[in-house]
Amino acid sequence: MAEQLACRLPQVRITFVGSGKAFERRHVAASAFEYLAVPCRPLPRNAGQAISFIVHNLAGYLAAGRFLKEEQVDVVVGLGGYASVPAARAAKRRGVPLVLLEQNAVPGRATRWLARGAAFARGAQLVCAAMAETRSALRCRCPVHVTGNPIRDAFQLHLSRHRRCEKAFSPISRSTAHRLVVLGGSGGAQSLNESVPRALYKTRRRLTGWQIIHQSGEAGLERTRELYRKLDLRATVAAFIDGLPRLLTATDLAVCRAGGTTLAELAAAGVPAVLLPYPHAADDHQRRNAKVYADAGGAVALDGRELSGRLDDHLADVLSELLDDPGRRAGMVAAMGRLARPRAASDVAERIIEVVGHSAEQSAPRAA
Repeated sequence: MAEQLACRLPQVRITFVGSGKAFERRHVAASAFEYLAVPCRPLPRNAGQAISFIVHNLAGYLAAGRFLKEEQVDVVVGLGGYASVPAARAAKRRGVPLVLLEQNAVPGRATRWLARGAAFARGAQLVCAAMAETRSALRCRCPVHVTGNPIRDAFQLHLSRHRRCEKAFSPISRSTAHRLVVLGGSGGAQSLNESVPRALYKTRRRLTGWQIIHQSGEAGLERTRELYRKLDLRATVAAFIDGLPRLLTATDLAVCRAGGTTLAELAAAGVPAVLLPYPHAADDHQRRNAKVYADAGGAVALDGRELSGRLDDHLADVLSELLDDPGRRAGMVAAMGRLARPRAASDVAERIIEVVGHSAEQSAPRAA
């Protein structure tokens, strides 16, 4: 989204506001945008953390307020994490236009609070939502536009495949060798690292001609590799996957969590999926995300909390059905294509520009 703004407003200055974590600084620096670290803490889990929460977030709010004033910021864009709250709250208090992006079917607590107005501060001017289901959970007077989740430009190169898949599909149209990809997120997922190899072992007779690629996260790398070796399954196990858009383009089936961005990228690449939502996600949003995609026909959702018996047994049953039924996978590919919103980043950028009131000819607008 920031790249889209920079293209449309060449003189724009964009600053990412975050908690100061090294990976945030690294990614923002690689994109050539500015970065501001402010003190912040997530909601406390116990009374002993309450004072630290108040002190840090008050300091972050004051620091963000000074930044908005000194830099004459034109608009603040909040993505709903706790690190976005200080700047978004300061924007509300100072009357700086606030746009919120919600990546999940269930809006987070920060988004719900920031979207509403209050006696001392008006609410957001606009909420850009990934899914239509978000509307019913937001109690705000501002417009809510369903734009989809902004995704990397690399996915745009492959969207024409959706149109072909909707008209006709051959079980070997993607490649003669099939590919199954397991995605545990940037940090990996212990449950997937343990259950997916065992489920694949139970479906091994159906995996002839399939390539397995498993993204485990750094912490689970060696243990996951050893489990595949122990089960005598050939798999490429990597802590992280570079070039994910290219990989997903040649993927026939994915097993993964149900985060909003992951689902948007799967839809853009037209990849059917078996979704195992993270059970401890805030407000159980991954379960709701998974339901949206399962109800649309693009995925199968397996919630371990609703299952009796072992997760790998249930996962093996689902995988067996999908591996045996290329026609069903074809229907899921088409459904994923219908869920894709390839213009999400562009649409969000357009909405932000409308809120601020800047045209592309005006110079040096400031966004945070």
